Amino acid sequence: MLTFDKRRLCRFIDLLDVKLPDEFKAPQGTLSIAIFNDKDLAKIHADFLNKPTETDVITFEGDVDDDFAGEVCASAERAFKCAKQYNTTPSRELCLYIAHGYLHLAGVDDIAPEDALIMRKAEALALEILDNNFRKPIFKYND
Repeated sequence: MLTFDKRRLCRFIDLLDVKLPDEFKAPQGTLSIAIFNDKDLAKIHADFLNKPTETDVITFEGDVDDDFAGEVCASAERAFKCAKQYNTTPSRELCLYIAHGYLHLAGVDDIAPEDALIMRKAEALALEILDNNFRKPIFKYND
């Protein structure tokens, strides 16, 4: 089971807003973060992007006129699986997915190789913010 402190997650997003360079900042407004399992996120992937595959994160742009920055949908199940593969923690992996989605809202793309390099740089900055400001994990997994 996944548990987390909403205030700590909001603090992480607030720190991204403050500490990332301007070119990596998402639009102002409400940011929705939704956490899913692989199956449910794959359904969203199929329904909205016509890609019936599992994925780690999907981002939906918001509407600045409505003060809505967008929505980041991430898979906690995928974070748990990939954490083992990448020798990290599930919490850090899930925070990476959330940061990745946030960066997409900022206009950072990762399709072309040169864009992917920019995304990796921005993700590294986001994880540095995470590492420098949080001693305890934001997300916890209990059996």
